[in-house]
Amino acid sequence: MPKKVKKRHLLNYSILIPYLILCILGLIMVYSSSSYLLLENGSSPSASFFNQSLFWGVSLVAIGLLYKMKTSVLKNQRLIMAAIAVLTILLLIVLFFGKEINGAKGWLQIAGFSLQPAEYLKIIVIWYLALTLSKRQRSVQKDFVSTVKRPLLLVLALTALVAILPDFGNATVIFLIILVLLLASGINYVYTLIVGGGGVGLSALAIWLINITHGKIFPGRLQYIYNRFAIYQNPFSDELNKGHQLANGYYAMFNGGLFGRGLGNSIQKKGFLNEAQTDFIYAIVVEELGVIMGILILALLFFMIVRIFLVGIRSKDPFNSLLCIGIGAMFMIQIFINLGGITGVIPLTGITFPFLSQGGSSLLMLSICVGFVLNISADEKRKSLGLY
Repeated sequence: MPKKVKKRHLLNYSILIPYLILCILGLIMVYSSSSYLLLENGSSPSASFFNQSLFWGVSLVAIGLLYKMKTSVLKNQRLIMAAIAVLTILLLIVLFFGKEINGAKGWLQIAGFSLQPAEYLKIIVIWYLALTLSKRQRSVQKDFVSTVKRPLLLVLALTALVAILPDFGNATVIFLIILVLLLASGINYVYTLIVGGGGVGLSALAIWLINITHGKIFPGRLQYIYNRFAIYQNPFSDELNKGHQLANGYYAMFNGGLFGRGLGNSIQKKGFLNEAQTDFIYAIVVEELGVIMGILILALLFFMIVRIFLVGIRSKDPFNSLLCIGIGAMFMIQIFINLGGITGVIPLTGITFPFLSQGGSSLLMLSICVGFVLNISADEKRKSLGLY
């Protein structure tokens, strides 16, 4: 067997091909779900499609650069700390000068494009914890609290900063990612039971407090959070007001049936379902393409996520393993929160559906994650084959 093999021959197509299919489908659905209202408002019907396409082009370049990069670069402590510093500054700028959309102040306007720093914080947190915990494998098992205290305080402070914006959806995703990485770091199972039991208990307590106080524990500008809790189980009780968005999401999925109304033929996107191209893109997918196509999309996503987890599980390098597990977990968390919100299982949070929803920052962040995994997969494959 040859000792030198070009890196492109080690490319993991079981991750790359699903990614490309999902992104192309996402571009089609962004155009379909946004073009009608853009045209009604006198704008170009392809404006959102063009913006998303531009970000996808940047994403493909980013994947290429990350794939060519040596994995040793990813383990550079100074590089990750510099990234954390930049993200912290951007979050502070957003806090004081950011654009508020739907109650959350999370966007920066740069040269006509919106940038959402909280999206990039997800991969930064995964990257930082994977590097930190992989260097402290032995001490994590011996003295977990002392080992993780400082890095944990740092990432929790960043999560709190996102929550203050307020952007509770992304703060929740980041917090759950932190829990997954801590539990995957090799800690004693007792801590797993404590974290799991404590999480369920605190969640139940929070929901109970919100219900008995009718949301009065939230300041006035955060009252919308209670409204989401109050309405998510039965949006039809206030269909024209608080439950409007969720009820119309149900109508969209019901309209689709098994095979859908046909691409471009959604009824709910025509002013009934606000922001159909973002949080509720999956409802429009089901309405236009049908339940069967919706299931196939989920199957493709889960296949890609399983392949990412397998790269992490099979990795001999703790850093590679934790990074892939964190990325796979993030994909799963976002899918659960998005689908849970639009189906009424949990309150709406404003989290986008991976790869399909409009959102340049989200698409670029997810693509960077894919680039990391493809690089690690090639690195691990090279090691297993004894190549250099």
